[in-house]
Parts: sequence; C-alpha cells; structure tokens
Amino acid sequence: MADGRMMAPSSGDSLLFLTDEQLRQGIEAMFFAYRGFTADPDRILADMAYGRAHHRAIHFINRAPGTTVNNLLNILGVTKQSLNRVLRTLIADGLVQSKVGRNDKRERHLFLTDEGRKLEQELSDAQRARMRLAFRTAGPEAVAGFRTVLEAMMDPEMRQSFDRLRESAP
Repeated sequence: MADGRMMAPSSGDSLLFLTDEQLRQGIEAMFFAYRGFTADPDRILADMAYGRAHHRAIHFINRAPGTTVNNLLNILGVTKQSLNRVLRTLIADGLVQSKVGRNDKRERHLFLTDEGRKLEQELSDAQRARMRLAFRTAGPEAVAGFRTVLEAMMDPEMRQSFDRLRESAP
C-alpha cells in the first residue's frame, strides 16, 4: 500500500483484520462507484427534470407490478410526502398508473405504463451495461464476493425486503 492504493490481501492475510485506512479506501471506492453507477441514469433523467427518487420508484414498480404505495415506502425508505410528490409527477406524466385495490379500497396499486416501461428499460440498460463490464473485468469470484459484501451490509429488514424481491423474480 506504499503507493496509496488499496491492495488485495494475500492468501495468508485475513479480511477480518482490515486497517482503518483500508476500510476508508473501501468506503471511498463505494462512493465513487455509486457516482458511476448512477451517472448514466442521471443524465437521462435530467432531460425530464427527474431525479434519483423517480428512478428508484420506476425501478421497483417495474420489479413488482401492482406493488402498493406502502410497500414502495418500505422499500425506498422515504417519507410518504416525498414519495407522493414523486408519484404525482410520474402519474401526471403518464409513466405510472395507480389503481384502487380490489380487496382494500384504501390501497393504491402501482403499475408502469408502456411509456414508463420504455423509460425503465432505457435506465436499466445503461446500468446493466456498466455492471456487465465491471463484472466481466472483475471475474466470477470477485462478483460472488461483491454480492456477499453487499448483502452483509444490509440491515436485517432491508435484507428481508431484498430476499422477497429476489424470490419473486421471474
């Protein structure tokens, strides 16, 4: 680590004993990676005067068509006021449709419209391309390790939401 870069531990080193400096470097790498991961969708959304909250809502409505507003609130971890502001614009712009629940009329179920699905596809295509390139560069062992680290960083309730979403995948 003499040149300031984070060095991979040799086979004899234990990942349980990372220094504060190595952890700081990992945190900074995550910040910069997140900026890269969101850069392409941010550019697409900027032309529409949308932000990351709109992107996240579109993503999770697409992943679970018919999801309720309350479920989306739990997944996104935002306030009801903030989510309602986002949903109002997405509905007004014809990207999301809200339907009253069949069993509980107080529930609103959310679906992407055809235009919403097109936008979601464009946003996801950009992120998949970036992830695909990174995963190919890193290799299968690194990809598995990365996934393990991400899942270990999730709070228990977020991990449950993630597992439910993963289990419902087609």
